[in-house]
Amino acid sequence: MRPAALFPLFRPLASLPGLGPKLAKLAEKLTGPHAVDLLWHLPCGIIDRRFQPKIAQAPHGRVATLTVRVDQHVPPLGPRYPYKVRCTDETGVLELIYFHARADWLERLLPLGRTMVVSGTVEWFQETLQMNHPDAVLPEDQRDTLEVVEPVYPMTAGLPAKTLRRAVKAALDLIPDLPEWQDGPWLARQSWPGWADALRRAHNPDTESELDPLSPARRRLAYDELLANQVALALVRRQQRKLAGRMLAGDGRLRAKALAALPFRLTGSQEGALAEIFADMGADRRMLRLLQGDVGSGKTVVALMALLNAVETGAQGALMAPTEILARQHAETLAPLLDAAGVGWAVLTGRDKGKARAAVLERLASGDIGVLIGTHALFQEDVGFHDLGVAVIDEQHRFGVHQRLQLSAKGRAVDVLVMTATPIPRTLTLTAYGDMDVSRLTEKPAGRKPIQTVTVALDRLEEVVAGIRRKVAEGARAYWVCPLVEESEQVDLAAATERHAFLRAGFGDRVGLVHGKMKAADKDAVMAAFAEGRLDVLVATTVIEVGVNVPEATVMVIEHAERFGLAQLHQLRGRVGRGAAASTCLLLFDPHLTETARQRLKTIRETEDGFLIAEEDLRLRGAGEVLGTRQSGLPSFRLADLEVHGDLLPVARDDAQLIVNKDPELSGPRGQAVRTLLYLFERDAAARTLRSG
Repeated sequence: MRPAALFPLFRPLASLPGLGPKLAKLAEKLTGPHAVDLLWHLPCGIIDRRFQPKIAQAPHGRVATLTVRVDQHVPPLGPRYPYKVRCTDETGVLELIYFHARADWLERLLPLGRTMVVSGTVEWFQETLQMNHPDAVLPEDQRDTLEVVEPVYPMTAGLPAKTLRRAVKAALDLIPDLPEWQDGPWLARQSWPGWADALRRAHNPDTESELDPLSPARRRLAYDELLANQVALALVRRQQRKLAGRMLAGDGRLRAKALAALPFRLTGSQEGALAEIFADMGADRRMLRLLQGDVGSGKTVVALMALLNAVETGAQGALMAPTEILARQHAETLAPLLDAAGVGWAVLTGRDKGKARAAVLERLASGDIGVLIGTHALFQEDVGFHDLGVAVIDEQHRFGVHQRLQLSAKGRAVDVLVMTATPIPRTLTLTAYGDMDVSRLTEKPAGRKPIQTVTVALDRLEEVVAGIRRKVAEGARAYWVCPLVEESEQVDLAAATERHAFLRAGFGDRVGLVHGKMKAADKDAVMAAFAEGRLDVLVATTVIEVGVNVPEATVMVIEHAERFGLAQLHQLRGRVGRGAAASTCLLLFDPHLTETARQRLKTIRETEDGFLIAEEDLRLRGAGEVLGTRQSGLPSFRLADLEVHGDLLPVARDDAQLIVNKDPELSGPRGQAVRTLLYLFERDAAARTLRSG
């Protein structure tokens, strides 16, 4: 249950002054649905009204606050002219300019003969000082009610800035008195304010420097958010650890047969990762491990060994992939090795229906199938395992923490191994996968040749096509990836269809097309034709980004490469270089590049190290975009910026571990305060793993 002290902060926006139902909807789009969301919406600038010159000394283009006497109202000559109010002080004349304003309203606002305080941007026009639509107009005796330093917030169309500021003020008034959750000595060393004080300071900056994310108030708030994230992950991890595990330590007989059927030896980092995995599986607690490996580092073989280790003990293994293409491809890769080991296997995806599906389910329930490969269809209600011992999830960033928790329900104390081919920067590994142990594959299997990466301006398209024609004549196959036009599959599709038609004109009917709007069966058919050599060129949108394996493909063309993120370019490039022949990746770019795009293309040209690329991607684009946070299961932070506050993350992690180890139920004084912190940042799912109290 959310603590009662926080109830006022979780009021709906519409209940705040100035925000009726209509404006509340706009504010909600900007910040979120509750009053607390306004607290996390920090100012991005200030308007400083402290400069108070005389009229003659006011500089052009600056915000100034002037004390003047109202001398004359000058109504407009016609609808296209402004209404002017002439004002003076002892040094000169100021004209207040209003367009489309009603005379009676202005006469009430600025009564003749009164001394008024007006504030806004001043400009000199033909020897006269003017102020268009002043921001503030008030009688001299109310001068002290003028907001001299005004925060400026990120806005959305249709929501008046004044209305938003008023709502934020109301939200600040709701801040309750909460116990301190941060460690006292640490807080003192940092010279940070208390939580409520930090929020008030962040929303009422006095100078530009207080807008800096490194200012004490903002660093304090960022740390609070990171601490909430790390405590939540520590609790989930502890919950997983508490669930009784089972010892799965096979005798190695099946693994030996599969290894003998492999055409290469395992790399040092594969053997290291397997040692960690087998130690986890052999322990009496559940395994929850992330296996990070670059494109082509041999994760699938590591996963197979984990699955076979379970099968050797009489249990079953499942391998789950995010798409049908990937699931079937894993099956193709693993089938010869599973057959060599004499292990029964099957594939199950959403496409399998009727009798075929029923037959697989029957064999699965009886234990006849040792390894089941499929999509998330594996976790539908009617899929029952005889005895599931280990689940391997591929491309983890498509599944969040919740799916990881659900997984365990399919068997008795299921060990979970999660794989990703998207190398994740260390800071993001901590925020997204802090509930897991991490193994990294850092070497490529023997025989993998480096991929030559070349950048080519788009105006040399004809040369590129001629080069591909030569390669195809020598027996090569090529991918041609079309640009991300915008967040619209429709437009992406138009670009791909157009490029497909253009290439068909040159290559005839040996050019295929795959895109996201195709039915799975049609997509698979085209992919199969390309893999089997019935097509020479495959035009595709980014659906081929993950996991497609055609060793004969040695050319990758990425059109408008500047529109892709680094991690995505790296993933796409990894589709080639999988066979014995030398491979090339051509990055076609628009010559009018931004500096960031230029940096990205330079990085991808100079290195194939996915982990290095991931760190650079984080630096250039920020955490939110690196994995496309929308679908990545990554937490999105409101106050913490990992590029700026990354140094606070390891501290928050250590602090979180200390808190949870000392007071697992968060029942002591600091524990109770930390519990409030979890609810404040809506980490309710983690809080629910605690006993109530």
